[in-house]
Amino acid sequence: MKTIFFGTPEVAVPYLEILNRYTEVVLVVTQPDRPRGRGMVITPCPVKETALKMGLKVLSPEKITDIEADLKAAGADYGIAVAYGQILKQHIIDIPKLGIVNIHFSLLPKFRGAAPVQHTLFAGETKTGVTAFWIDKGMDTGPVFAYKETDILPSEDAKTLFTKLISLGGILLEDVIEYIRLGQIVKIPQTKNIFTPQEDGSMFKEELPLPTYAPMIKKEDTILDFNNFGAETFFNRVRGLACGPHAKVITKINGKEDLLQIIKASLLEKNKQCPPNMPRGSVVSIENDGRILVKCYDSCIYIDIVRPAGKKDMTAASFANGHKIKPGDVIFY
Repeated sequence: MKTIFFGTPEVAVPYLEILNRYTEVVLVVTQPDRPRGRGMVITPCPVKETALKMGLKVLSPEKITDIEADLKAAGADYGIAVAYGQILKQHIIDIPKLGIVNIHFSLLPKFRGAAPVQHTLFAGETKTGVTAFWIDKGMDTGPVFAYKETDILPSEDAKTLFTKLISLGGILLEDVIEYIRLGQIVKIPQTKNIFTPQEDGSMFKEELPLPTYAPMIKKEDTILDFNNFGAETFFNRVRGLACGPHAKVITKINGKEDLLQIIKASLLEKNKQCPPNMPRGSVVSIENDGRILVKCYDSCIYIDIVRPAGKKDMTAASFANGHKIKPGDVIFY
């Protein structure tokens, strides 16, 4: 079958490779070439670079509507979109005969939007997955085609979870391609109850989750506050920001305020207690394993790895020792 691929960043490359393996990719659509790297040299995106190496036709318009005629001329049966980066209007969605399927890194309708992996971790979810859905005029609101689910381990952060979901999404895309080849087109509304007939003639009502949203990460999302963040919230925010921009805290050492990036944090072991009377933002202890224990809103949390401004990653203990910080000092705000 003939397909069009819509995608831009590195995470979308494996999906183009899969689509090209099983279908005839007649057109690849990406975001325009942008300045990248230290020299800000105009460079094609990863998907475009890959597509050109494959010998595929690539278009990179500023506006998708600029290539409407090319999309129609391609004569595609369906499209696949992965992290394309532009909203597709209904008249564009309708060009491929069957429509366009998007691969989204959450279990829709939860975490619709641009940053589903980050917000999934912010929320402390223990399960997530990848959803293939038919694009409509809304923001990730179209009917679900298929999905795959996976557990989130406490040790996972945005980096490792992205890697897992990219792999899982590849398996899902292979399923989608096969379903379409066989004519097994599925469209399940995201927000309506599903009624399934039972053997006794009754109907089982499956309540679908309410939609939640995952907007782009803003600067204010990265600033953590020991006075108002509990240990779980702090830990989940650090995990969710592991791909960057990283979590940051305000430090005040010898009267000087600065921003310190928190690269890794960990929760207090269940068999250990947090001193109840120490002020929030104070260093409780400096551990031999390189961590420091800090008092936060409702408990304590370990800070494992930090990145001071203009410096490389280091253990939190190395940072503390380098600034002659000792237990009891209040340095975090």
